[in-house]
Amino acid sequence: MKKLIFYITILGLLLNACKKDETKVVMLTNPTPPTLASLPDLTLQRTHGLDTLVFVGTAVNPGFKASATYFLEACATGNNFKDSLQVLSSNQDASLKITVSALNGILLQKFTADVANAVDFRIRSVLSIDAGTGAVPKIYASDPVSANVIIFGLPRLDLINSGITQKIESALGDGKYIGYVKLDATKPFTLKDPDANITYGANGTLLAVNGAAFPVAANGWYQIKADTKALTYTNKAYNIGLIGDATPNGWNSPDSKMAYDAKTGSWFISLALINGSCKFRLNDAWDQGINLGIGTGYSTDNLYNSSSSANIPVTIGNYTVRLYINNAPFRVTFTLNQ
Repeated sequence: MKKLIFYITILGLLLNACKKDETKVVMLTNPTPPTLASLPDLTLQRTHGLDTLVFVGTAVNPGFKASATYFLEACATGNNFKDSLQVLSSNQDASLKITVSALNGILLQKFTADVANAVDFRIRSVLSIDAGTGAVPKIYASDPVSANVIIFGLPRLDLINSGITQKIESALGDGKYIGYVKLDATKPFTLKDPDANITYGANGTLLAVNGAAFPVAANGWYQIKADTKALTYTNKAYNIGLIGDATPNGWNSPDSKMAYDAKTGSWFISLALINGSCKFRLNDAWDQGINLGIGTGYSTDNLYNSSSSANIPVTIGNYTVRLYINNAPFRVTFTLNQ
């Protein structure tokens, strides 16, 4: 009998200890949203293009220590972020960093160069909470912070005789230009600096003042890089495609080719998709440096560029797909067409 009482006492102590050690996670009824505490100097200058800007924020507080993804967003003042730009994303809320040239390039998508633009910034946090039925995203945003932003226009080289108005640009104004252009094999072209009134062409594989027109191997999209100081030049086929069992050709080539929108810095296509999945790749191949999907910790707002990335699920519909890969994070939007 004494042994039985002893065992019961020990069991009671163990159960009581378990109750004391138990940690309960309780979410606040009204979690405290993140804040955007301070902005850097936003008079952007080309000569400081490699400088790092820091947007200082504070974390979302749901009542417990939580992991969240933070997005820095910008829009025209008073637009309530209906047509916003995603500047960057991070798992770190307190120190969101971006270079002057990267921010300038993003803001050029919607704002005017060389004048003061009234811009609202905010931090949007996405908190995933497992409620037993899967991850439930909770979104909280800071109050907007307004600033006058001056962005700089980029030096450019215009494509002459390519058939359409196109250009490549120098983000730092250092003589190094890059751009994505649509070329026609029947239309060799030259590059003209409209500010200096200098025309560049080819000297073999190099760049030369008043050189020969650049030949094109095949019709399609290309990435052009030109250095007017080192007089070097490269022209690489750059055809971003959509592939997968949700697309017209399934997992077979040719991929559904996208076009480039220089204004928004995005690749886009309108097409009918079926229930299934897709990924993005370059030049109908998996070994060209682009293999975009999703994976653990990733989403369509933060794509994963790896052979191990997972397929992106898609439901049936006619979509306009836009892929943003000029600056991290890489992301994609699927907009249903009416």
